[in-house]
Amino acid sequence: MRIIFMGTPDFAVPTLTEIVSAGHEVVAAYTRAPKPAGRGQAERRSPVHEAAEGFGIPVFTPKSLKGEAEQLVFASHGADLAVVVAYGLLLPKAILEAPTLGCLNLHGSLLPRWRGAAPIQRAVMAGDARTGVMVMKMDEGLDTGPVGLVDEMPIGPDETAGEVHDKMMLVGADLMGRALAAIERGSLDFSPQAEAGVTYAKKIEKAEARIDWSLSAEAVHNHIRGLSPFPGAWFEVETASGRQRVKALRSTLAQGQGLPGAVLPGPGLVIACGSGAVRLVSVQREGRGAMDAEAFLRGLPARPETVG
Repeated sequence: MRIIFMGTPDFAVPTLTEIVSAGHEVVAAYTRAPKPAGRGQAERRSPVHEAAEGFGIPVFTPKSLKGEAEQLVFASHGADLAVVVAYGLLLPKAILEAPTLGCLNLHGSLLPRWRGAAPIQRAVMAGDARTGVMVMKMDEGLDTGPVGLVDEMPIGPDETAGEVHDKMMLVGADLMGRALAAIERGSLDFSPQAEAGVTYAKKIEKAEARIDWSLSAEAVHNHIRGLSPFPGAWFEVETASGRQRVKALRSTLAQGQGLPGAVLPGPGLVIACGSGAVRLVSVQREGRGAMDAEAFLRGLPARPETVG
């Protein structure tokens, strides 16, 4: 099939690779425009941009697809199908209808739960025990289209959003490959999403990353692993150079009680919550790499009594 691929982050690259490996003709790759990054603010191309150029696929980086000129360019590719994986731009009706067979989206949740921008992180933050990836036919709604294929997967009790992401992008690539093969055979059926159980995975805001120790230990633990490794749930602690922000990258539930934010006695770094406690396993100080809790404590002038 002649396919337009639309995606931006590393999550989308295995699916692009799967499509190319299956022998489909990827006539164009659409991705977000390069952005300044790093200390030098040099323009950095997206992972999909880099991968597509490696495959010799023409790359397009429009800032919007709402204009007639961009829509005419899109239609000129003469695609049978568009495959969309974490692209990041709204697809208007003219784009959705341009390919003969429409647009397929690979979405990282068990729809209709967690429609929207951050389904993996929100599922982990909510303490969901299961998630999945779905191939959906896109319509003008926000992740509301009918579903063709689904692959479910468990979320471990200490698993981070980053770990779920890395597993899901491989599972999703295989799922999309199977969906495309089924379309070629004429055997892929789509079913409407359930009307009950709709939730929305809003974009992660920086302001919500600070840890609220007054919450239950389970809620704090889910918050930490849901925001790991990015943007990273954080707290503050006194260091030799003053009060400093520290990211909590990995935690487990622990025994203990105390005032919220109190560092409980004993080995390791166990913090009291509103109820129960969490043990911080891996943390990251500003300007440094990840380290285990013991190494972190050795780097402090004294064992802290509380964290903020």
